[in-house]
Amino acid sequence: MGSNALKLCNFSFSKALVFPKSASSKLIPPPQFSFSFSPKTNSAAGLRLSLPSSKRNFVAMAGPGSVRKSEEEWRAVLSPEQFRILRQKGTEYPGTGEYDKFFEEGVYNCAGCGTPLYKSTTKFNSGCGWPAFYEGLPGAINSTPDPDGMRTEITCAACGGHLGHVFKNEGFPTPTNERHCVNSISLRFVPANS
Repeated sequence: MGSNALKLCNFSFSKALVFPKSASSKLIPPPQFSFSFSPKTNSAAGLRLSLPSSKRNFVAMAGPGSVRKSEEEWRAVLSPEQFRILRQKGTEYPGTGEYDKFFEEGVYNCAGCGTPLYKSTTKFNSGCGWPAFYEGLPGAINSTPDPDGMRTEITCAACGGHLGHVFKNEGFPTPTNERHCVNSISLRFVPANS
């Protein structure tokens, strides 16, 4: 039997809910959740969760490669600078991004498709001039070595948007010893209480 799967992350582990293709009374959501899902979209990107305030640490994520648009469609929804960075793998000048020295509580989503990428508790001040995170949400970010082998590119797993690069073993006092160096313009911050 075919199904649509939606991944939910509680920031420390992933859960998958399976929705039968036919809307039936057999669909049983996890306790304390209420949500609506339209099979017409066949994507978690348009999903709205209504959670009790004590359960707002859950995030709905789009599936890998689920957001596909033509170059023209991306140009229509992104600013020229967002398009240059997200779609053409550009880089912001250091120290110019709005999230470099921003440390509010919430979640950082992909500016291209809205997929949650990082929780604010994984952000740290690396002094590099770009927002730095020590890990992304499970399954949200792809890593690919650059052709020259010098760096590893990170992209949104849902839409392929360029985020920046990940560096390892630099000696930062983080749990993963990684630094995800991310362009601010590739992100959209969502406050914890929204």
